[in-house]
Amino acid sequence: QVQLVESGGGSVQAGGSLRLSCTASTTIFRIVTMGWYRQAPGKQRELVASINRDTAAVSVASVKGRFTISRDNAKNTLYLQMNNLKPEDTAIYYCNQVPRGFGSWGQGTQVIVSS
Repeated sequence: QVQLVESGGGSVQAGGSLRLSCTASTTIFRIVTMGWYRQAPGKQRELVASINRDTAAVSVASVKGRFTISRDNAKNTLYLQMNNLKPEDTAIYYCNQVPRGFGSWGQGTQVIVSS
């Protein structure tokens, strides 16, 4: 079973920045599309950004220009640089393979943005 370990979350004020990391326990990481998802209280989990094996990245409109996804295949690690954070970015952030997932989820990392 693949293990995904997310880290880097925290509490920041609006306008602040955080960098999230996700390490996968499989080298299959290097050849699949990976993504960052988030789940806000009372809402469904949503995909906010993804990056393929060739580092082509896509993000949703609500984070475009503020969030940057990247990967280090040598370290099996996925990153999400989040700048100009807004209160609506408050959520638990998870990483996983896109679109099917690895079959399990990590514990996530919580991001809280105060106004």
